[in-house]
Amino acid sequence: MSAIELGIFIAVCAVATLATRLLPFVALARQADHPLILHLGRYLPPAIMLILVIYALRDIRPLIQAELNVGPNGLPMLVASLVVAALHLWRRNALLSIMVGTGAYMLMVQLGWAVA
Repeated sequence: MSAIELGIFIAVCAVATLATRLLPFVALARQADHPLILHLGRYLPPAIMLILVIYALRDIRPLIQAELNVGPNGLPMLVASLVVAALHLWRRNALLSIMVGTGAYMLMVQLGWAVA
């Protein structure tokens, strides 16, 4: 693939991504006060975050056969999840909680703090 083809590919991907992000706002601009749109705007973000948390923790089975069974990166994930929950309850700042939790998880994994 030449540099020109690669540039065209990147431009098409960027336009497609921008269009999918922008289209709902443009299409639903006149219905911004509709009860369904207000309901979705209120409850959909927490529901999506809950789905992401469940997906991230899907492989953790804390007490199978009365022993800790968390997989190779399970313990750092559990500790990072507790850090996120505690920090969010304390500061009520989602961005701070996510950034600190991600940083804590990556630090533990990069330093080799995992179940072998």
